Amino acid sequence: MKVLVTDPIADAGLDVLRDAGHEVETGYELEGDALLEAVSDANGLIVRSGTDVTEEVLDAADELAIVGRAGIGVDNIDIDAAKDHGVIVANAPEGNVRAAAEHTVAMTFATARSIPQAHIRLKNGEWAKSDYLGTELNGKTLGVVGLGRVGQEVAKKLDSLGMDIVAYDPYISEERAERIGAELVEFEPCLERADFLTVHTPLTPETEGLISEDELDLLGDGYLVNCARGGVVDEDALAAKVEDGTLAGAAIDVFAEEPLPADSPLLEHDDIIVTPHLGASTEAAQENVATSTANQVNAALVGEPVANALNAPSIDESAFPRVEPYIDLAETAGKVAAQLLEGRIEDIEVVYEGDIADEDVEFVTASALKGVFEPLEWQVNAVNAPQIAEDRGVDVTESKTRQAEDFQSLVSVTVSNGDDEVSVDGTLFAGDDPRIVRIDGYRVDAIPHGRMVIARNTDEPGVIGLIGSVMGKHDVNIAGMFNARETIGGEALTVYNVDSEVPAEAKEELEADERIIGISDITLNGQA
Repeated sequence: MKVLVTDPIADAGLDVLRDAGHEVETGYELEGDALLEAVSDANGLIVRSGTDVTEEVLDAADELAIVGRAGIGVDNIDIDAAKDHGVIVANAPEGNVRAAAEHTVAMTFATARSIPQAHIRLKNGEWAKSDYLGTELNGKTLGVVGLGRVGQEVAKKLDSLGMDIVAYDPYISEERAERIGAELVEFEPCLERADFLTVHTPLTPETEGLISEDELDLLGDGYLVNCARGGVVDEDALAAKVEDGTLAGAAIDVFAEEPLPADSPLLEHDDIIVTPHLGASTEAAQENVATSTANQVNAALVGEPVANALNAPSIDESAFPRVEPYIDLAETAGKVAAQLLEGRIEDIEVVYEGDIADEDVEFVTASALKGVFEPLEWQVNAVNAPQIAEDRGVDVTESKTRQAEDFQSLVSVTVSNGDDEVSVDGTLFAGDDPRIVRIDGYRVDAIPHGRMVIARNTDEPGVIGLIGSVMGKHDVNIAGMFNARETIGGEALTVYNVDSEVPAEAKEELEADERIIGISDITLNGQA
């Protein structure tokens, strides 16, 4: 079969494809009509960040089975269009973990000892020994924001060098953190206690600008290292805090805009070290990414499971039509449950009742995990979600029963932080019409789409009217609602389908009323 490679990858990856008997065509300058013509008879396509795989490209590729991204980010690939065309999209998230971790460690040493600054001055003929009094890492505290694969690797390496590790990650268990030598703490204490802070989170709406002026003040006279994603750290605020001496220094490898503009304030300060997104730029990392991507393309072209597929279920073809409607339902239930629970998640339970219990539900459970983890792990999918749970020390249980009291089939997702838990139940009406039918035992009938607001309040006259009035005052349109209560005058729960985000001012106004126990704004279906 023909595999088209439109961005440079290591030769080792090309060799894997050729050894499998495929025709490999490289076209590193292809764009426009030339790209459409080249992809028209391709069975596989491998890209990096330089090629945009748009719906137009997919329309032209009648024979295409898989797009392999030689790296992690897939912003340049229209995944929804690929799904519509029956094209698998797969990335290579593991290949550069070690390289990124090592670069983070190198940047930590560089900022602690002012290595690049001293190097430049010596090359310019200055013996500036007395100008640089470095900071030893031994005995200092490293704060890690985001204890995923790279964060864990950094923590282990710097723990072995004598640093004390504190970490903030709401999606990892204390037991898992302890195994790698880290103390799990909340966000603000992590910053306050850190002498060095390293960031390892994806860029999502929740993490954009996560480290800004107030957070940098908490870090005090420490050092900041970011080799994860540009945009997580407010670059203007960082430059200002280094300039006024609030921070001792910083080392940054990733930026909100790349290439970094010449007028960036980060370039104005000697105590801010910058590198041009070199985290994955090692020979080994590039080879690992290339061979991983090539192996996934080979698997797809012979009909085998694709390990890092972002949009493809691994389930028996004959059973898929019966299970397919429950995949999105389970993912939605997981999203709702995760957004309702406060604190880190330690346990996830998925229960199947009724007819669905007779099916192979492994992929449905993985989809529920995807829903739970998606707010933090932007690259999570139904294939890698179980591994993410294992990596983060989250216990996952799955159970089935043929007995279902009220519905033909029911999927229940329960998340727990050890002290509290939230349970969300969903079913299908008329075969393929999804509904959330219970939240923490309250019977509801909510359409799981777009945005939902879930209110807990005392069951008193005027509360629903209050909520509607406040929503209206803040231009939030209510598309639908369902109210449930335990007993007359007890506690009630109401689900509102709304057309836009509920402003913080509206939430504050509602929660100021003593009858309102809590307001949760739930985001579904990729809503921003």
